[in-house]
Amino acid sequence: MKIIASFIVVLLLLSGGALWFLAGGSLNEYVKNQIETVGSQVTEQKVSVKAVDIKLTSGAGSILGINLANPKTYSQPNAFVLEEMTLDINLESLTSSPIIIDAIVIKSPKAFVQFTQSGGSNIQDILDALERNTPKSGESAVDANTGDEPRIKVSKIILAGTALTLDLSAFGNKEHSATLPDIALNNVGGDEGLPASQLGSEIVKQALSSIWKQAKATQKKKLTDSAKEKLKEKLEDKAKKKLTDLFG
Repeated sequence: MKIIASFIVVLLLLSGGALWFLAGGSLNEYVKNQIETVGSQVTEQKVSVKAVDIKLTSGAGSILGINLANPKTYSQPNAFVLEEMTLDINLESLTSSPIIIDAIVIKSPKAFVQFTQSGGSNIQDILDALERNTPKSGESAVDANTGDEPRIKVSKIILAGTALTLDLSAFGNKEHSATLPDIALNNVGGDEGLPASQLGSEIVKQALSSIWKQAKATQKKKLTDSAKEKLKEKLEDKAKKKLTDLFG
């Protein structure tokens, strides 16, 4: 299998369609720069990556230390942090279209969600930016920058054990911590796949949308529990006052 995989990679390098993989001879540096550049453009926030290690010949890869900064109006420095993302690349698909990534596993990501009094949040602000800066459904995704790019689809993405920090101080509440159930995203990019430079945006959009949905559910529960607790304390205070009035 390794011999076949190496042969496929050689064919890719000889065919002009895979030159985007090299970008000056460094695949890892190219992927790192693409994530940081495109990620910062579409989210309108700084995206940084610590390291990338892609091994095409074995169909594996990992991306380490991805940070998505918060909009400046929020107190936390980052909205989303992940230590490691692993990729399982389908080697047999490298000479066809779309190229298939069988699985991406995002291990123990951290999401920081801060709500505003109006009901908005940092995550919603970033999702709004993604909506502004990525093609809408039905629009052509091919232009001068993406026309020669291979299309890629991801069969499955798993966000495993997202650590959620939920700041409800805008509602007179406090900061809460929770671990979300694993989030699974399937068939990202659709059957035809997406241009390589757009796939990351779609992954971020779907991942943050899932986290946002669970964060809102957690917000509702925390505020409801807090309201019930305050009501209970109020009723207890009234009962104590009546007892005091009755028996001195």
